[in-house]
Amino acid sequence: MFWDTSALVPLLVEEARSGALRSLYNQDGQMTVWWASAVECASAIARLEREGRLSVVGVGQALEKLDRLRGEWNEFHPSEELRATAIRFVRVHPLRAADALQLASAFLDAEGRPSSLEFVSLDERLCEAAQREGFPLPILNRS
Repeated sequence: MFWDTSALVPLLVEEARSGALRSLYNQDGQMTVWWASAVECASAIARLEREGRLSVVGVGQALEKLDRLRGEWNEFHPSEELRATAIRFVRVHPLRAADALQLASAFLDAEGRPSSLEFVSLDERLCEAAQREGFPLPILNRS
């Protein structure tokens, strides 16, 4: 499975879908993420702290979970092919740059066969683009 950052954060901090995502994570033997996921997760944790929704202790726990998770996941690294694919995706889907890079990473990780790799995300727009590209989404992601 390819995991978007929106699906990773609930593995780090308690949210409404944390239980369902933990269950899905426990089924996934080969979690793959894009190379900037750790930065995006740290940014989300910092935002939760600034908003007063996460304590200093909670931040420390979330960052420890992130470090453990990073030790287990596979990262898809940047390349010229990734950049070109992301540029195509921003032209054909209503995606922000980071979301296009996530989707392009998944597309290239699937070696151009999106039906071979589940795409895990909580971002509705990104899920729609992933489905249009041919990625199956876990039941959790379907509206």
